[in-house]
Amino acid sequence: MTKRTALVTCAERYMGPAIARRFEELGIAVIRGGEPMKSQAECEALVAAAGRIDILVANLAEPPMTGPVEAIDNTDWRRLFESMVDPLMYVVRAVVPQMRERRSGRIIAVTSAAPLRGIPNNAAYCAARGAQNGFIKALGLELARENIQANAIAQNYINNDTYYPDDILDNAKFLEHVKRNVPTNRVGAAEETAELAAYLASERCNHMVGQIIPLAGGWAT
Repeated sequence: MTKRTALVTCAERYMGPAIARRFEELGIAVIRGGEPMKSQAECEALVAAAGRIDILVANLAEPPMTGPVEAIDNTDWRRLFESMVDPLMYVVRAVVPQMRERRSGRIIAVTSAAPLRGIPNNAAYCAARGAQNGFIKALGLELARENIQANAIAQNYINNDTYYPDDILDNAKFLEHVKRNVPTNRVGAAEETAELAAYLASERCNHMVGQIIPLAGGWAT
């Protein structure tokens, strides 16, 4: 069997390191995207340089700004969409033609559970993440008949440097917040996200289409 290749965007941030590591353990060749992408040209160049892509992991993240809706700055609003929503569409649009041609492929977006429940004073972040989830739901239905599965891992309270640096994880007030709000009473491990990504990327996962899968310790249930 030909060794499969995965492109993981922004591989050194958010869930990129854990997913890339798990894929390599499974014998999948991993192409690591570098700096965060914002333009269509950057996304197209990344896909062109990668060549064959059997699995796309759209790993896109941006720390939220918090505050009441009337205080949302237009520049901050656009920053969230330009960092997470626009590049998701650009990179998917660039990779889908080759997957359609082969009638085979996996697209996995690492998004957030935030819009599934909503977080007060985080309307802009929830809007951007909700746009990602809506895009993946529609994309999954569009591509399913061509044997291309598109799904999203909608996570929250998962250990990663982008959202939970060490000083936060060691903060007693934050840990008490987790105990009050997360039914599992803990922050999840990055390896848990990576394991779910590995399943979604596997050739055993052929009937999962357009799903937004919460991975948040019960917080979004």
